[in-house]
Amino acid sequence: MPKRRFLETIRQTMPAVVGVAVVGGVVVGGGAIGAQVAQQKPARAAPAASPASAAKAPAATQRLPGYNADRNAYFGDLHVHTYLSNDAYIFNVRRTPDDAYRFAKGEAIGHAAGFDVRLQGGPLDFVAVTDHAEYMGVIREAADPVNPLSKLPFSKGLMSPDLNEIQRAFRAYGQARRDGTLPAEFNDPAIVSRAWREVQDAAARNYAPGRFTTFVGYEFTSGLEGRNLHRNVIFQTANVPSLPYSTSDSNDPEDLWRKMDAWRAKGVEALAIPHNSNGSDGLMFDGSRMSGRPLDRAYAEMRARNEPLVEISQTKGTSEAHPSLSPNDEWANFEIMESYIGAEKPITKFDGGYVRRALEDGILHRQKLGVNPFKLGFVGGSDTHNAAPGSVEEPNYFSKAGLSDATPERRGSIPAKGARTWGDDESAAAGGRYKTWGASGLAGIWAEENSRGALYAALRRRETFATSGPRIKVRFFAGYDLPADLLTRTDTVRQAYAHGVPMGGDLLASKGRAPSFLVWAVRDPRGGYLQRAQVVKGWIENGQAKEKVFDVACSDGLKVGANSRCGDNGATVNLKTCEPDRFKGDVELRTVWKDPEFNPRQRAFYYVRVLENPSCRWSTWDALRNGTPPNPNLQPTIMERAWSSPIWFEPTA
Repeated sequence: MPKRRFLETIRQTMPAVVGVAVVGGVVVGGGAIGAQVAQQKPARAAPAASPASAAKAPAATQRLPGYNADRNAYFGDLHVHTYLSNDAYIFNVRRTPDDAYRFAKGEAIGHAAGFDVRLQGGPLDFVAVTDHAEYMGVIREAADPVNPLSKLPFSKGLMSPDLNEIQRAFRAYGQARRDGTLPAEFNDPAIVSRAWREVQDAAARNYAPGRFTTFVGYEFTSGLEGRNLHRNVIFQTANVPSLPYSTSDSNDPEDLWRKMDAWRAKGVEALAIPHNSNGSDGLMFDGSRMSGRPLDRAYAEMRARNEPLVEISQTKGTSEAHPSLSPNDEWANFEIMESYIGAEKPITKFDGGYVRRALEDGILHRQKLGVNPFKLGFVGGSDTHNAAPGSVEEPNYFSKAGLSDATPERRGSIPAKGARTWGDDESAAAGGRYKTWGASGLAGIWAEENSRGALYAALRRRETFATSGPRIKVRFFAGYDLPADLLTRTDTVRQAYAHGVPMGGDLLASKGRAPSFLVWAVRDPRGGYLQRAQVVKGWIENGQAKEKVFDVACSDGLKVGANSRCGDNGATVNLKTCEPDRFKGDVELRTVWKDPEFNPRQRAFYYVRVLENPSCRWSTWDALRNGTPPNPNLQPTIMERAWSSPIWFEPTA
């Protein structure tokens, strides 16, 4: 049997739940690439980020079924809202944290619009419910007719099923929260305490080590005049504070980090993951602090200690790169959202709002301050407000905001009022901001087993990757002594750990030698075929940040040309059926690559981006099911993708 067909047969039979069988370095069950026999000793890994002493992987005596010394790929969602988030409740969402975990484990739940929803791609491996900390649960309680909160004038109209009333209530609640004019009764800590207990209890009930991991978490919903500074706070264990620290305490993320340091001193370990930097109008990764003061070493250390990761892609757009910041990257224009969160106000400053530029700025800060404040690994998340973790499948898209965007017409993918064609004005106006939202993303973690300890340790050391929805698996290593026969060995990954560092790690200089990079990606058996694997490099040259995208592995036997690009594999998709080209693209892409422009004196970062062949965007699927043309103002196809966390090259120890 040809190698490609053999590999595809293996991957099509992968169970969703972790197993231990391995054939020739390709996993049959369990999610690893290049996995070895499960009970061998763990390979040497790169040093974990401080304070990793509080986030150790399991000891040998604690091993769970599916344990793999070379680490399995686990997929999950660390950004999930339920009826405890006040905006979700206003959107008529009534699903609970327990419902969210049921959905993640493959069960059907009811949508606010009255239909059932369910994952098509199989269960997830881990989830954190991250409801907004601010006034958590208050509107749920105000909806109870026997609760005194329901009698307050402000509470009237907050629970309407009418779309116009929903938008009015959403704006009124948000404005009152920003202005500090919410009823004093809403600010009762007992309300948040009850909701916070519900979050913790649901996580405890649904945690099944070895099969399904839950994390206790919440969202710190900060912003400055609408400029998004939101973070999700994820706790390592069930040992959490009595109340979440929220913007009701302080709107400044620095105060959140100080609180996290204080928790850590008392044995409560947590990390924060910023998201939607694309909606910050340049503020998320600004060169100044919220107070206006310049960044200093203490700030950089505190931020790096508490924020090792960033959510690079989610429903409200992808924040990897912007075409204006990366004009030589043909694939930078991917699910770009250029407005404030929850408003039509346009973004005016992209610098400081996109992750690749932040990584470049980070190594500049490293040179000036001695510490990199933006040393960020990557995850994706859905930001579902439907209590539906991982609901990021293009053909199965039902958006994120309850009744507000529950139908194709409301999200601008089909003509309004039963029309069968589009008018020019109608297509441009249809759907408002919802039409720019994407079916994205997922978090991937490489860990020895599916447990809080192992997964959290991987989050801390940044051995994580992000996808725009498909469960693409990505490996990335760098080292000076990777074996010459690395790609043909049965212990490829073990050798890579032994002689290199994985994604998320630091590679120190080695007497001027140039490193080699192992790049390895495997398609989602339910997704598209892979078209190309790329390495994105950023570096400092004469005090200036620079970047370049290198194609390093091509599908269909194509070669990388002198322009650092693969040839066109000719893959297409039939827009009348959404059937992709079944005979273009590869099941896996892998190579050992060397940077042809490597300079041992230049500080740099490298990360992998893997692109699928084109496939129908969710809006085209909506139109196909409706029997109408796709909205001409929306992209009909996308190229789904995955991103590894970076590896940083340090020219000095």
